[in-house]
Amino acid sequence: MAFARLVLGSRGGLLCTWLPVVGGRGYSSTPYSTDPVTVRVSHGFPVVTIPLPSRRESCDFTLRPFLQSVSDFIHHVKTEDLGVDNVAVYGVGGNRIAGSTGVDLLLREDFDLVVNGYKYRVEVPQDLKYPLDGEASLSDVRNMIHKLYTQLNIDTHQLGKERELKGKLESVRSELAPLDAQSMAIGKQSKGRSNMAIWGGMAFMSLQFGFFARLTWWEYSWDIMEPVTYFATYATSMAMFAYFVLTRQDFAYPVTEERTFLHNFYRTSNSQKFDIDRYNHLKDTASRLEGELKRLHDPLQLNLPTPAPDHVN
Repeated sequence: MAFARLVLGSRGGLLCTWLPVVGGRGYSSTPYSTDPVTVRVSHGFPVVTIPLPSRRESCDFTLRPFLQSVSDFIHHVKTEDLGVDNVAVYGVGGNRIAGSTGVDLLLREDFDLVVNGYKYRVEVPQDLKYPLDGEASLSDVRNMIHKLYTQLNIDTHQLGKERELKGKLESVRSELAPLDAQSMAIGKQSKGRSNMAIWGGMAFMSLQFGFFARLTWWEYSWDIMEPVTYFATYATSMAMFAYFVLTRQDFAYPVTEERTFLHNFYRTSNSQKFDIDRYNHLKDTASRLEGELKRLHDPLQLNLPTPAPDHVN
């Protein structure tokens, strides 16, 4: 099957020529063009030389395996020559190759390239044909790229990241310094009040002991003071249970001391307008930045050999 095309003759007249069109199995019935299409390697990449119909000249198209597809190749050809209406790629058996096919798969064997109805046989050199283990080749390429990136860019990236973290940490520390001084002053004051409460409880228990001893052996007898001491002990148990009801914590002396300290700290902070939430946020930020800096200096991050563990004989 063919279609007629009108072209301008050498003397200004119109000539009618017949060009083949698609029929049967793709372009299998279309004769091959005499213009060659070659494939070679330049700078590590396959280069396909194609004669462009409008310019009457050959053009080199550099392909990037594993990164480009047949659609990208066709798009580059159409973009280079606006006179190209249609481009298609066919296998040797006559089946059309899909645009989603990778260039690495295309270069595994010879193929036919059809440009504006002209068919070109593209013979791929044997040393350029990619092996069937494409996944292994892709893995090798990725490993090579990773090694190149590690050797060329990781030092610059780590230095930049370290400089950024140190700048942020210095800013946080400068804002945290006056708050640290104020926190230490408030903590010292709260600790003194907590100690005063502890020693006050000790003094109260000592005075109670002496007062009951005086009443028992000098003023009254044990028969009279026994109920008094019982109720005093029971009142102390009630006070401890009331502490649990209010705080939901056992009346343990270390816990009570810490609670008293925190109560005095928050009360003093409110009176001195000390922003505890801001202080805690800055402390957490400084701790996080220090952890990131420590992780950045890890031998595994710097690609340094880790020290061998000591073997105990």
